Amino acid sequence: MNHAPAAQQHITVLQQEVVHGLAVVPGGTYVDCTLGAGGHAAAVLAASSPGGRLLGIDADPRAIRAAERRLQEWRGQCVLVNDTFANLQAVCASLGFTRVNGVYFDLGLSSLQLSEPERGFSFQADAPLDMRFGPLQSRTAADAVNDLPQDELARVLWIYGEEPRSYAIARRIVAARPVRSTGVLARIIAGVYRGPRGRIHPATRSFQALRIWVNDELGALGTALRQAVPVTGPGGRICVISFHSLEDRMTKQWFRQESTDCICPPGLPVCVCGHQATLKLITRRHIAPSEEEVERNPRARSAKLRIAERI
Repeated sequence: MNHAPAAQQHITVLQQEVVHGLAVVPGGTYVDCTLGAGGHAAAVLAASSPGGRLLGIDADPRAIRAAERRLQEWRGQCVLVNDTFANLQAVCASLGFTRVNGVYFDLGLSSLQLSEPERGFSFQADAPLDMRFGPLQSRTAADAVNDLPQDELARVLWIYGEEPRSYAIARRIVAARPVRSTGVLARIIAGVYRGPRGRIHPATRSFQALRIWVNDELGALGTALRQAVPVTGPGGRICVISFHSLEDRMTKQWFRQESTDCICPPGLPVCVCGHQATLKLITRRHIAPSEEEVERNPRARSAKLRIAERI
């Protein structure tokens, strides 16, 4: 895959499905937790005009600059913040975005990040092992590859990448330390696999796992989902697009828990948790892209959209 020109022409995934899922209304207020190049934000601002307002959050300062250019038409209606969505509630409170009409997430890696080889997200070009979404984050992929004990590295590859040969790959990496570049790492991983390759490169799952570990993506998502509920007003919607089974499972379980009054373990004679539902499920099953969208944008193939409503 040639990332250079294609990646810069970022194609927004499930754009109209998000606008419809949020039930966008003129004059509404919305929070884009993963601003990226601003594709979803532009669609939401257009649908909420006149009078709509949007808060866009992204950990990547380059994404903020790209979105500023994309959203020039609505400059007076949006506020863009370089921060992680793990700080969602504090960011919203500081800027007056409370009891909003909708909060949404488009998780994972953006084409903007893939278009810059020096950031180390891709093995298509040899680059330093970085993989940070934002420059203020401390740990990098090089830290994982060179410093984690072998068993811990294998655990990262298995849990976050669902890599079936995680232990063999971890052994090869530890034996080859220090490993400083994406190209070297990809060759080490490919060397573990024998015979003809499948549809994806052997390093794909491991690179995904390292990226998730570096950016604590699952921890940040869990934190942000909990904060999205108090930020959203009654009748407001929360939409999550995920591309990874772990993210989708976390979202599904959180939505299910928050749409249930009692979450006590089965078998207790009376409820002792005192939990009350805060959400109503809008999607029992996830929404997937159409065949036409996947044909136009193969990256959309694994996207899953789930929607819940604040009660």
